Amino acid sequence: MQSCCPGRTGVARLLLLSALLIAQNLTGVAQQPARPMKLNEAVDLALANYPSIRVSLAQAAAASEGIGLARTAYLPRTDLLWQENRATRNNFFGLVLPQSVIPAVSGPVLPDQSYQSTFGSAGGFLFSWEPFDFGLRGAQVQSASAQTKQANARVEVTRLDVATNASDAFLTLLAIEQAVRAARANVDRLGTFAKSVHVLVDNQLRPGADASRADAELAAASIQLIQAQQASETSRVALGEALGLADVAVAVDAGPLLDMPPDTSLSVARLESHPLAVEQSAAVEVVRAREHVLDRTYFPRFYFQTSVYGRGTGAMTDGTFQGGLNGLFPNVGNWATGISVSFPLLDIFSIRSRRRIEANNEAAEKARYDQTILALKAGDARARVLVENALRIAQNTPIEVKAAQEAELRARARYDAQLATVTEVAEAQRLLAQAEIDDAVARLSVWRALLALTRARGDIKPFLQKLSSTPAGRSK
Repeated sequence: MQSCCPGRTGVARLLLLSALLIAQNLTGVAQQPARPMKLNEAVDLALANYPSIRVSLAQAAAASEGIGLARTAYLPRTDLLWQENRATRNNFFGLVLPQSVIPAVSGPVLPDQSYQSTFGSAGGFLFSWEPFDFGLRGAQVQSASAQTKQANARVEVTRLDVATNASDAFLTLLAIEQAVRAARANVDRLGTFAKSVHVLVDNQLRPGADASRADAELAAASIQLIQAQQASETSRVALGEALGLADVAVAVDAGPLLDMPPDTSLSVARLESHPLAVEQSAAVEVVRAREHVLDRTYFPRFYFQTSVYGRGTGAMTDGTFQGGLNGLFPNVGNWATGISVSFPLLDIFSIRSRRRIEANNEAAEKARYDQTILALKAGDARARVLVENALRIAQNTPIEVKAAQEAELRARARYDAQLATVTEVAEAQRLLAQAEIDDAVARLSVWRALLALTRARGDIKPFLQKLSSTPAGRSK
């Protein structure tokens, strides 16, 4: 039986060597780690670099400029005009409805017609100002202000999402790194155990199958280590992406995150101040502002106007034409001033329809606000459940680790005394490895639950302040 053992053992060792080489290659592909950063630094870096924040800021700046654009309606309007033409001077008596096709010809109707042409010119400016508007321009400014408020609220939503995603990616990477440590410790334990089994087998104190089983367990643990390292590198890339630095290697500093937070209490939730609720409330205000503009639309429009202009023509009132360059420049001037009033009488029907449309839009936005508050309350309740259960789990994992350690020691002792099989030892070591992973992740899960709770309440600053005020303890 011993003669067959070297073959199995050689295959197992070959598998182990290949697995370790793959692990070495995987870790060598990654860039050299940068200076480890803490969670607060990662959040600040994400807020400074992530592109979606720049998008939101640019959109908010554009909306803010809309306020200035709306205020320009208070300014008077001045139009300048210069025109040169060459045309006939035939005119006729009669009406032409308003249109944009037939050019207007001024002057008296002459008894004869001629297709002889001459130069004509015109130039002048028109000053137009609306002294009062029954609140229409003010309503337009308020509408632009409401849109700016909504855009600024969207910036805060984006900042909250970016900060939360960066924090979650940080905690994910840290948890996987703890899993890598536990997997590496398991490989070390199984390597030591495999060596002792081979000594017993070589001395014919144990059957060769035990050596093969020990090598198989070691190879399986090495594969798990490789998989954990691969997940770690993938999470590192995800963290870099969340920070806006996908092409830069990042390293994390756990700080106090591997210990239990000394205090898990948070202030009472005020969901009405959540950025999502503020954004949706601003959406309601935007619709109301549009309704106010429509309310100010059905009024007369008063314009004070002043015009100074000149005309030039080579055609005379007696029907003769002056040749040469006559008419190229204005030679007859005029001025005019007055007030004009316009009133879109039949626009009342379209305005009423648009008003009903906006009223329905307001009802829809109010319903979305209620839905947002409902979702925020449910999210807050779920986050509180996460915190409670994460605390309960974290209180039990040390018991799990201690029991698994004792079980592994006793299994080893029973195996050395030939009272247990290698299967029992392998099972005890797997339980110990899982217990160590559970214990390391449990404390991180408490911090992650607190992050979820502050995210549900719309501000992760209390989470970051709690983290900053917690002294760093053990980091195993």
